[in-house]
Amino acid sequence: MTPDPQLLCSTAAPGVLLLCLNRPERRNALATPLLCAVAEALEEASRAPEVRAVVLTGGDAVFAAGADIDELAAADAGDPVQGPRFLAWKMVRAFPKPLIAAVEGWCLGAGAELMMCCDIVVAGQTARFGLPETNLGIMPGAGGTASLPRRIGRAMAMRMVLTGEPIDASAACAAGLISEVVEAGQALDAAVTLAQTIAARSASAMQAAKASINQAETLSEPDHLLAERLRFVALLGTPDKIEGVRAFKEKRPAQWRV
Repeated sequence: MTPDPQLLCSTAAPGVLLLCLNRPERRNALATPLLCAVAEALEEASRAPEVRAVVLTGGDAVFAAGADIDELAAADAGDPVQGPRFLAWKMVRAFPKPLIAAVEGWCLGAGAELMMCCDIVVAGQTARFGLPETNLGIMPGAGGTASLPRRIGRAMAMRMVLTGEPIDASAACAAGLISEVVEAGQALDAAVTLAQTIAARSASAMQAAKASINQAETLSEPDHLLAERLRFVALLGTPDKIEGVRAFKEKRPAQWRV
């Protein structure tokens, strides 16, 4: 992937890729080029066996403050429905490996929608989450009305979207929007530590489990139970299953496939 100064990529720990949004002058606004860079980085990471988990973060005061206002001002009803931005969002959501967000400060609009694409979210206690698009005479367009109620329920999603008012990290955690609240400034360290724990486990098991959990939003429970069973049986025939059982019986750390 061609390096992009708006998205910093580094290795945070063995098996853990760190992606950092880097548009501080625009409060990490998710203009289409930056969103596409995130999608491209995740697509590349999905093909890299050495990457077993990814941490996505922003700045100390702002994770991402929404879409780029200048880009939004230039948009009109002639914009393609399934254009580059829609396709980039689709690529981010399709990332098959564990994706962890570390959030500090403001996480608004498209930033909140990007956060909702992540599997686990660790936030500093001063983080704030909101969908303020209705303040601009529009509505969320990348998950704010589709994904948010599936995570926190209709009533709270309605309040957040229709008022545009943000909620704090404690409320977001209580609602199930995020996974963990830590001291301000500690979200990235906590997220990397969590990613290291995940990266040390079987990659095939992690990806199968993520895919199965995600189907809770699309399948009925009977269909989901069958899909879960199919994935479980498929894992029974993998080298990682053989190694995992052997390591457990021998009381030693497992040596997973790379």
